[in-house]
Amino acid sequence: MHTVIVSPYLDGEYFALSPGRRGGIRISEAKYLELSAAADSPAWFPEAASSVWGDIDLEPFTDKVLVRQPSSYGYVRATYELNLGCNYDCEHCYLGLKKFEGLEWPDREKMIRDLQALGVLWFQLTGGEPTIDKLFRETYMLSFELGMMISILSNGSKLHDARILEMLTEHRPHDITISVYGATEASYDSLTRRPGSYRKFIKGVRAGHEAGLPLKFSLIVTKHNADEQARMEGMAEELGIPYSTFVNMSPTIYGGAETLPSQSLEHLRKRKTFTGCNAGHTFFHVDPHGMASICKIGREPNIDLVAEGPEGMYRLGEIADSLLLRQGGCTGCTLQGSCGTCMPLVQLYRKANSPLANYCQHGHPKEVNAT
Repeated sequence: MHTVIVSPYLDGEYFALSPGRRGGIRISEAKYLELSAAADSPAWFPEAASSVWGDIDLEPFTDKVLVRQPSSYGYVRATYELNLGCNYDCEHCYLGLKKFEGLEWPDREKMIRDLQALGVLWFQLTGGEPTIDKLFRETYMLSFELGMMISILSNGSKLHDARILEMLTEHRPHDITISVYGATEASYDSLTRRPGSYRKFIKGVRAGHEAGLPLKFSLIVTKHNADEQARMEGMAEELGIPYSTFVNMSPTIYGGAETLPSQSLEHLRKRKTFTGCNAGHTFFHVDPHGMASICKIGREPNIDLVAEGPEGMYRLGEIADSLLLRQGGCTGCTLQGSCGTCMPLVQLYRKANSPLANYCQHGHPKEVNAT
């Protein structure tokens, strides 16, 4: 199985990357073509690889180095919700209804191969909770074999499972981001509304950390656990795990308001100015049914990737441009140039009848802390 992926990127760029290892090698088109045609490692490549990753096995070359072919579609990133189902029932969860639904293997396999054809190199597996999906291991292994740099978003509850841990240790992901819902068993289990969830989280983190997996923490701060933020940060620092903090609660993907009461008002943070993004142009999102959309928030209109295949994705850029245009009351807003909320997210807040202060500068700016 490969230890290095050589792949085209954007605008004529080419990179060599190694799953589970930091850093990469930017290479010229000429060297990319040389690697594509090589049966044995070119003389320059082992030295370049060892300068970035240290001792790395590149022999036999055709087994250890996977050279991906160019794609004409221009996509390099994608996220995939394997299933909306979850073993937790968190009060803040933006998914709302957590239905255990998703593609069966024949359609899922086709879709993943289509993602490779679209050029997807960076691939995020999410949910729900992806590791409890019945086809998680098959999905992960096919994505790995096709030369994708895989990130996993998880609650960590299944990371101690021997089959999952062995797979991730032998075929390493780029990273695993684990959501942290509290620093004590009482607050954690109360927020997830699942007794025993804290113990599973601790067991999973310990197993992954001891296995040397590339873990990250996403600290979820709600009004329920806000007093434990410092202890959550201390937990990450003690383990040497990098972390980011998530404080702004969003409506559900259906525009439901049931998540908003979990917002800690003193932690409500002013978002950075939204200056546009490449959603729908260089990256996209796929839901459990294979429907491709510009992102996790702007889910409609979408494209049936299973039915239409890669060709259908040519329409996604136009969809993205239309969704990101300021609409409704935002059309003539004099502050939109410094607004921190993209239009698809604004639409969800509106559906949820959210207070303006949660997403709009015309709300109550004094209640919103600067970043």
